[in-house]
Amino acid sequence: MSAIRQVVPLGAQWPGVDPFLFAVHHRDEFPAADGQTMRPAASLEGRSIGQDFSGKDGWSMYHGADVPGFPQHPHRGFETVTVVLDGVVDHADSLGAAARFGHGDTQWLTAGAGISHSEMFPLLDPHGPNTMELFQIWLNLAPEDKSAEPHFDMFWSEDTPVVVRGEEGSAARIRLIAGEVDGIRALDPPPHSWAARPENHLAIWIVTLDPGVSTALPAFDASATRVLYNYGGALTADGQLLGYDAAVLAPESVTVTAGEAGAAFLVLQARPIGAPVVQQGPFVGNTRQDIVTAMEEYRAGVFGTWELPQNDPVHGYGETRFARYPDGTERRPVTTG
Repeated sequence: MSAIRQVVPLGAQWPGVDPFLFAVHHRDEFPAADGQTMRPAASLEGRSIGQDFSGKDGWSMYHGADVPGFPQHPHRGFETVTVVLDGVVDHADSLGAAARFGHGDTQWLTAGAGISHSEMFPLLDPHGPNTMELFQIWLNLAPEDKSAEPHFDMFWSEDTPVVVRGEEGSAARIRLIAGEVDGIRALDPPPHSWAARPENHLAIWIVTLDPGVSTALPAFDASATRVLYNYGGALTADGQLLGYDAAVLAPESVTVTAGEAGAAFLVLQARPIGAPVVQQGPFVGNTRQDIVTAMEEYRAGVFGTWELPQNDPVHGYGETRFARYPDGTERRPVTTG
């Protein structure tokens, strides 16, 4: 019997399986930056500014008007896990937290009872290109955690475990955002996350394979569901060729093999929450009334009140990676070498 239970072609928004609501993968080849403004040094003509997902010339402005990205918007009832593989993201939120992160860093944000934040993509290289590649994963919260206090955290690339199997040029690399591989565990997730309970077997891995390399994804508990999202090159899983596809895997170990150009894929795994899901835009609840209440409370300023002078803030041109927490504590990655 095949270890692949179902294959689904991928689109712009990748479908999730409980407790994952969905995932998106952005890759943009932004042009050179316009001096110290961190804007594209290119014409924006022909783009629907404020709603540009065109991919024109290999990049989009998204909801940004000057700097690409996503100006302030609210969330409630779930978590965002943002992994930036290349480029940087400038974060600001209604809690008072702020950050510039990228190049392998992960921001894990528990929206819980409600928060507003902005995610802008400043362009820092005046010569270009300014490559941006990131994943954002929407992870649901259990009913008892939907009203938890919002929580902001940053996992620096330097602290994020990467399991390497094989030698340089013929290796498999498994970046552990959550979960465990070969006895190596990821950093601790936020306290109210579904990932914080070991019995939920939650895993988030980003796997890259050098050309022709094979590796085995370990077996997992049958109470969980595992989905492989293949986004970077041809991949064979249990003898079945995958293109730009999602594959739902059976709980036994499965061997994956990269094609001649290598391969890259995301793995999302967890035991389902099993509660009803009602979602409208940035709000996720268990009932329709949850959504109505969220809208009413947001409009009334109960949560997510934005006090910054602009909706799309970016940090200084010369700023390096940092995270400033709501209590004012500032942290930066510890680099070596």
